[in-house]
Amino acid sequence: MNASVLKPKLNWQTIISVVVMLVVAFLVVLPMIFLVEESLNTGDPMAFPPQEFGIKNYIAMFDEDFNVLVNTVVIALMATVMAILIGFTLAWILTRTNVPGREKLERLMELPYYMTPLVGALAWSIIAGPKSGFINQLWKAGGQSGDLVDIYSHFGIAWIMALFEGTVAFVMIAASMKSMDPALEESARVMGASKLRTMLTVTLPLVMPGVLGATLFVFAEMLGSFAAALVIGIPARIYVITTAIWDSTLSYPPDYGRASAMGLALFVVMFGTLTFYRWRINKGSFTTITGKAFRPRPMDMGRLAWLFFGVCALYILVAVVLPLAALIFTSLERFATVILSQAEFTLANYQTALALGPVRVALMNSLGLGFGVATVGVVLMAFLVWIIYRSRIVGRGVIEYLVMFPQAVPRLVFGLALLWAWINMPVSIYGTLWLLAIAYLTVMLPLGVRTLAGVVLQIDKSLEDCARVCGAGWLYQMRTVTLPLLKPGILAAWLLIFMACVRELGVSVFLMGPNAKVIAPSIVAAFASSGTELTAAMALIQTATVIVALMILFRLSRGATKELT
Repeated sequence: MNASVLKPKLNWQTIISVVVMLVVAFLVVLPMIFLVEESLNTGDPMAFPPQEFGIKNYIAMFDEDFNVLVNTVVIALMATVMAILIGFTLAWILTRTNVPGREKLERLMELPYYMTPLVGALAWSIIAGPKSGFINQLWKAGGQSGDLVDIYSHFGIAWIMALFEGTVAFVMIAASMKSMDPALEESARVMGASKLRTMLTVTLPLVMPGVLGATLFVFAEMLGSFAAALVIGIPARIYVITTAIWDSTLSYPPDYGRASAMGLALFVVMFGTLTFYRWRINKGSFTTITGKAFRPRPMDMGRLAWLFFGVCALYILVAVVLPLAALIFTSLERFATVILSQAEFTLANYQTALALGPVRVALMNSLGLGFGVATVGVVLMAFLVWIIYRSRIVGRGVIEYLVMFPQAVPRLVFGLALLWAWINMPVSIYGTLWLLAIAYLTVMLPLGVRTLAGVVLQIDKSLEDCARVCGAGWLYQMRTVTLPLLKPGILAAWLLIFMACVRELGVSVFLMGPNAKVIAPSIVAAFASSGTELTAAMALIQTATVIVALMILFRLSRGATKELT
């Protein structure tokens, strides 16, 4: 008998699946192990492994850092309340009323998401900063004394966070409202209830699961927010957990134990919040959709429709138009001033931003990292999605939770975990682009997997079964059937990951080295050391890059969708 017949074939499916799972476990679990170990270090903070263990760092959070905890909770609660009020109001207007231009307004509501919180924080520091802020300059130009507003406050930080998270709340609540049978509201109107009473007694209770989900999700995001707390909070000496973590690592000697303990505490709160949300939405039933079809019908608001249009326009003005206008105006000035007679307009700030070696290198590094991480990431994530939703490998459910783990951890905390893990590794990649690439790939796993999962679940398994019946091996089936059918999802995931990498700040601040600079932390550094004019130019360059990537995303996504129809 031929020896080659007896030789077993390599099971590429098992080999690749095991390799992919080991890579994911290495990327996600290893940093958290080092973070837990360092949080228990009560001896020399620079010693590795730790020589003394204890819970002193956790006890200190409720003693020395109690004000930090209070600031974190107060700001997160204020921002959450404002974001939910914004999101619910806009969602009700655009899904339950006949406000003019509903479809276009709904698309415009997504714009604040594409403006990074860092850009928004920089813009509002220019708009409402004490003394030099545009609003206060106009106030004084009118003959008034003192400052009218001061963004450098607890409320100011919460306001900026709410403006951008209000969009997230809007999307989540609007989805619930669109799924609600309008006959329930119409019945209340027939019984004589006013439009306001109908909204409060019928609409709100029925969409309460969506509102609760948005509230818990937004609150978790607020707890881990870093950009606004850094740009606005540090100058005002208002520290939250994320900025206290950042400050601890910059001290000498760096207090990694304190930072690690606070990071894990923040993770526990966020994980608990998300767990409660999942438990709540799985409990009970709020079903309003049955087998009977219905067509969503907005309420006729009469003349009030134009008032509601003004509310939507006001949000776009405050969250998008005003910040962008302030950045553009400031970036074109030699010295920032709102008084046109004193303004000297120039393009020098853009020339300087693009001519500066570190800035130019940082922008190119961000673009290069985005391209590389997106290209390698979509391949890894495509295999991960297939393993989770198509394979019969034992433990695939655990892999799904493991992949989604970075979503439950604030980016800043995960960056700290990677810092501590790789600074003690025998492989010297700390402070290089390689470590940033690993960090970006890890924190982008949930984004890519969720994007591709929706496409995989739409592909009939019989297509892959036919390929196997015809004798195709697993690799050949993946290359000729599965991956081509995943093309729309792969294109969308690639561009989303690319955008997220270019705008990434939280995980970058701990891992950026002298020879590995990226654009978001560079903007923060410019804000701290240079004038607002140069910083505004840098922020707009980053925003323009994200917008161009977004335009490409929409264009390619539409093209890929047409190919499947």
